[in-house]
Amino acid sequence: MKSRTRPLAVSSFLAALYAVLVVTLAPISFLPFQVRVADALLPLSIILGMPAVYGLTIGCAVANYAGGLMLFGGASIIDVTGGALANFLACYLAWLIGRRGSAVRRFVATLVQTCIVTLVVGSYLWILVGMPGSYGFFGLELPGPLAVIVGVALGSIVSINVMGFMLEESIRRVLYVSYSLLQ
Repeated sequence: MKSRTRPLAVSSFLAALYAVLVVTLAPISFLPFQVRVADALLPLSIILGMPAVYGLTIGCAVANYAGGLMLFGGASIIDVTGGALANFLACYLAWLIGRRGSAVRRFVATLVQTCIVTLVVGSYLWILVGMPGSYGFFGLELPGPLAVIVGVALGSIVSINVMGFMLEESIRRVLYVSYSLLQ
């Protein structure tokens, strides 16, 4: 008999863990140049499916709401809905791409996640934080919106493609070994 509570438990656990990580690490989780450590959970949607997609979407909405209140004195509806939408699209597409594939295909799925998070969040974050029209970035003078996109992209690469992919592959191996031992 298939458990009906397991998907709810997975969604709830991931939502809570995502929100706690973002709020606890708020100084590096917000603003234009961020490494959102909680985004390392996004690749788990490849193996955990829709419960992870829902949980990481809700967790992002809660985290952006709470973080906005803590850091800025008020939450932005754009950040709450935009971040949650980015997580939903990133997780859902990664699940579709990587769920029945090789490690290369799963890594490509994490690259898709990075692109979606970077483009969605980077496109509105510049407006929300009131960045200047141009910004010095590693000795280059970049237009404000491009500087924010580059900042979000670099943080997403670290959290999703490095930490997240290693986490996903490790959990995949543990689940495979556990499942193999039960056979």
